[in-house]
Amino acid sequence: MHPRKDHFPGYDVLAKRDTPSWNAKTRAVIDERLAITPETHRFLDKAAFATLQAVAERIVPQPSDRTPLVPVAAMVDHKLASGEHDGYRYAGLPEQGEAWRCGLKALDAEAQKAFGAPFSDLGAWAQDGLLKACEKGGLTGPAWDGMPSDLFFKKRIIPDLVRAYYAHPTAWSEIGWGGPASPRGYVRMGFDRRDPWEAAESYPGHEDEAYAENLRVGR
Repeated sequence: MHPRKDHFPGYDVLAKRDTPSWNAKTRAVIDERLAITPETHRFLDKAAFATLQAVAERIVPQPSDRTPLVPVAAMVDHKLASGEHDGYRYAGLPEQGEAWRCGLKALDAEAQKAFGAPFSDLGAWAQDGLLKACEKGGLTGPAWDGMPSDLFFKKRIIPDLVRAYYAHPTAWSEIGWGGPASPRGYVRMGFDRRDPWEAAESYPGHEDEAYAENLRVGR
């Protein structure tokens, strides 16, 4: 995988941690997320978590030069372990924890049937093939226990993994977002305007200017 193009060079949203941009509650929430390591899991067993990690790597691939990685799978597991829910549930899907356990077990069963190995041990092309079949509702083995694979893909895999990724400060720095604006808020709300504590985007020929501006964020 090629390293991503950095549209916000030098920007680190965590430079705002001890500034008026964030209050104590915001810092506590972010610190909790930062404490989650890629191998942290309490809800899923070892086999299911390995499958979830493999799925996350295909759905939200990350730059090969990034250290540390956003712990996407671990953040999903953290949500499940904490009992945090969306406030709604789609008909046809069981409760979120049950859906994830069933879906990951079923993906492993489909991988074993098709390739004779767990999903996490397959190559990228084989994993992608199974995920595409899942998306289309083409996985119907008994391990699904009647749960439609397409509904699991569209209502659990995609939203849960993408939301986990963009809930992490590393992703905020990547897209130039300043995180929760509490208590400072934002002032310059017009088009193509930004506050001094927001990230400066890099444009061809102006990379050094953006880098210098972004180093000043948080100071």
